[in-house]
Amino acid sequence: MKQWYFDYDGRRVGPLDHEQAVVQARKEPLGLVWHDGLPNWVPIRKVDELSSVGGAAPPPVNRARRSDEIDYRIVGESTQFIEIELDPGESAIAEAGAMMYKAPSIELQTVFGDGSAAQSGGFFSKLVGAGKRLLTGESLFMTVFTHNGSGKAHVAFAAPFPGTVIPVELSSVDGVLICQKDSFLCAAKGVSVGIHFQQKILTGLFGGEGFIMQKLEGDGMVFVHAGGTVVERVLRSGETLHVDTGCVVAFERSVEFDIERVGGVKTMLFGGEGIFLATLQGPGRVWLQSLPFSRLAGRMLAAAPQRGGGVGEGSVLGGIGLGALMGDE
Repeated sequence: MKQWYFDYDGRRVGPLDHEQAVVQARKEPLGLVWHDGLPNWVPIRKVDELSSVGGAAPPPVNRARRSDEIDYRIVGESTQFIEIELDPGESAIAEAGAMMYKAPSIELQTVFGDGSAAQSGGFFSKLVGAGKRLLTGESLFMTVFTHNGSGKAHVAFAAPFPGTVIPVELSSVDGVLICQKDSFLCAAKGVSVGIHFQQKILTGLFGGEGFIMQKLEGDGMVFVHAGGTVVERVLRSGETLHVDTGCVVAFERSVEFDIERVGGVKTMLFGGEGIFLATLQGPGRVWLQSLPFSRLAGRMLAAAPQRGGGVGEGSVLGGIGLGALMGDE
């Protein structure tokens, strides 16, 4: 008899027989499931076997929408920003300092944590939410932008460095998106901005983002920022993609994120690709960036005058020759 196992962010349920598994999937549909016939954990909603018992389809799951429904437009090509349109009473949340401009009828409120419904249960719960944000290297506070006027009003947000804005509807990724700890830009109010721990030690140490990544959870729109050009890949079940660790922006929780060595000792030392590569195994969607900020910052630092760069660039003599004439060598 087939045995089913469920996973809800590390909380395991199982083994269950088929009928028990269908009841469990009906009760908690936002998670992952596996049995010995599946190569990897997959989202519960993508498994047809769990949609019926004895040929009878289960009743639809009706949930009240938690997040505000917002309209938006992305402006720009290589250096983008996001403009959000709010109806009266609607709100958006963003990192402190991300605002570019806003209408006068949109009021700002600084809150602990992410301002989601999950953090509205009192001071202690808000403090816990703020502490989670602190672990990801972000500010303890987040700003809520609420339209308190009539008609429609706009607020815009810009990222701290050039790149691309990625819009993701969380309901299309089973309610959870895992992303770089500094990539979140803004979202509809009601989205929870939490943390995701890498459970494998080596992946946490050498995966490019440490043990802690951001987990965006809910049913609304979120906007993630990445450097350079962004490509979205859809991985089939069992399909694996090797990626530079810094180029991983975000992925669905059904995607398995791991690392492996680049190659032999000579390749690791002199290949220029680092010691480890990230491995992303489907099923699920992944988003990759062409220019990680760490790579951009490294090139800028290397070109700085105090590091030997900058002085003499464009000269026939070059940096070394001009530096020698000026007594810098």
